[in-house]
Amino acid sequence: MTEPTTGSHRREDEFTSERHVYEPHKVGLPPLGSYARELWRRREFAFELSRTTLRAQNYNTALGQLWLVISPLLLACVYYVLVDILRRRTGGVVFFAHLMACLFAYYFVTDAIRQAVRSVVGGGRLILNTAFPRLLLPGASVITAFWRFLPTVAIYIPVHLAVGLPVGPELLWLLPVFALLALLGTGLAMVVAAGQVYFRDLKNFLTYALRLWLYGSPILYYASEVPDRYQFLLVLNPLAPLLTAWSDVLDRGMAPDPLDLAVGALWATAFVIGGALFFISREREFAVRL
Repeated sequence: MTEPTTGSHRREDEFTSERHVYEPHKVGLPPLGSYARELWRRREFAFELSRTTLRAQNYNTALGQLWLVISPLLLACVYYVLVDILRRRTGGVVFFAHLMACLFAYYFVTDAIRQAVRSVVGGGRLILNTAFPRLLLPGASVITAFWRFLPTVAIYIPVHLAVGLPVGPELLWLLPVFALLALLGTGLAMVVAAGQVYFRDLKNFLTYALRLWLYGSPILYYASEVPDRYQFLLVLNPLAPLLTAWSDVLDRGMAPDPLDLAVGALWATAFVIGGALFFISREREFAVRL
């Protein structure tokens, strides 16, 4: 269907069989309504892409699943020993449980980022030959990170029970906190996926940035232990309020501080909206730059 134009550029909406005419947008956004509908219609593509990635990582084998369990557990043990050496007092098994829970949550978010940073660049042939919402690529990375996170839950539950940490209805607060962690990871995944197209060294930089992010987050210590002179690190860290809320629920068996939830929700929302707009506005250039 073609409509007359009056000085405006004619563009085809590749997600439907119709042709749409709209004024050029300064950041190159496509029709967001049809984009969102096609994104939802093709959601199975993201799940299938995630399953393909997991199969390539031997997730569907016994040894592959065993490694997903052993690897984070060994990492938690290494950091526990490191903190014990540096502080000479870790807080015993209770702190070990805190370390495991926060470390696993941190790696869920960062695993989504690591998977996403190569999602667009690695999907060159698919992008060149197929018309689909490219936002499905970092979305599949978040799904992959979620499936890799699930085995860590199976590790943590026995530790939580063995240590004697609280078990009650307050644990339901983990659901909204985890949802905010997923939103934050999704927003950051979209940013790095598009950024890698323009800055090919971003993948190498992330290795160091994520390590610094680990040390600047309340994982190897409790948020309440941070000296006043370093409180600004928690304020500037979008992951800090969510990890603090995560720790409050698991370690103390209490509802998270509303301020932590509010700040965490603001960070997550800002990254999701900003990341989506940045990614969608640039995805028309991906085929040219790959």
